[in-house]
Amino acid sequence: MDLRHLRYFIAVAEEGSLTVAAEKRLHTAQPSLSRQMRDLEAELGCALLIRGAKGIELTAAGRVFLDHARAVLVQVEATVEATRRAAVPAKRSFVLGFLTGYEFDWLPAVMRIMRDELPNTEVVLLSLSSPDLAEGLMRGKIDLAFLRHERNAPGIVFTRLIDEPLIVLMPVDHPLTARSAVTSEDIIGEERVGVPHDKSPALRAVTDAYGAKLGIDLTPDHDVDNLAMAMSLVTSTRGIALMPLYARNLLPPTVVSRPLAGVPPTIDLSLGYNEANTSPLLKTIVSKIGDLKFANP
Repeated sequence: MDLRHLRYFIAVAEEGSLTVAAEKRLHTAQPSLSRQMRDLEAELGCALLIRGAKGIELTAAGRVFLDHARAVLVQVEATVEATRRAAVPAKRSFVLGFLTGYEFDWLPAVMRIMRDELPNTEVVLLSLSSPDLAEGLMRGKIDLAFLRHERNAPGIVFTRLIDEPLIVLMPVDHPLTARSAVTSEDIIGEERVGVPHDKSPALRAVTDAYGAKLGIDLTPDHDVDNLAMAMSLVTSTRGIALMPLYARNLLPPTVVSRPLAGVPPTIDLSLGYNEANTSPLLKTIVSKIGDLKFANP
């Protein structure tokens, strides 16, 4: 077994088709790919794939192997990246990632810390989704990030900074703007704009759990990849969206917010870094940023 087998298997599993994986992802012949998969199963001594008329499905063993194969490739890429950094002297840089929108609250104070602790280092800022930030941390391409506590992020150390409530976003002329707070009964029957599981798994998990607690279905009628798209769809569909409190930083004139009545659900904002990064300076920066949380909403 080598890394090629892992890459081939992941491609087949994600595409659900040997033919599609061979032609579009791997640029190899389908018979050759089939042989590679059979060789992999023979070496493991178990079936990984169920080949049917409708495509490829994974066995229970295949699903376990897929998770570990992805983790192995991530660690290999992180190792390669770290080795290349060590081999090529370059201007020192520190890559700091933000879940888009949180820069408004945190960046000024964080940059003061960076200037104090890293006076001769270029600080590179990235603004991405939480899953993309977690992937960047795992691959060694980001040093420190403000993100959610992502479950599928092996090797990442998370430090919780704050828990913020969810609020309701709605068009500026929506009838619910007359209320000081929105109840669960108000939400029923409204068009809902929300996030899909793959783009914002932590936020979707919180909203789903909130709906289950209230006994209502909060599955979005419209999925969005980011806050900007959420604002646009709230305006165009005249629907509502449950978003974290920080979304208020990005509201256009056409969208307003209201709190949820009662005890609202909350979602974390955490600092994350790769546990392989053992720099004492990084730990100092994390500690100083953690001290800022008491001054943030």
